[in-house]
Amino acid sequence: MAVLTEQQRKFYEETLKVTKQEIQDLENQIQEELQRVKQRIAELQAAQKAARQMYDAACQRLGIPNDLEESASA
Repeated sequence: MAVLTEQQRKFYEETLKVTKQEIQDLENQIQEELQRVKQRIAELQAAQKAARQMYDAACQRLGIPNDLEESASA
């Protein structure tokens, strides 16, 4: 490997520093976005569960089988 000049060495050291910080910043953004997505999924699952309970209750009141129970367990 060729010997680097002082200027080249400083350039590559600065490049390491800057890109390492960029990588960390991106990782932080990824984790924040992932947390938002997980929260949204939890909200949607709770809404879906509530809707399924209402659907099941309506089926019971009408005396008909809950066709969603079969697809949920499949």
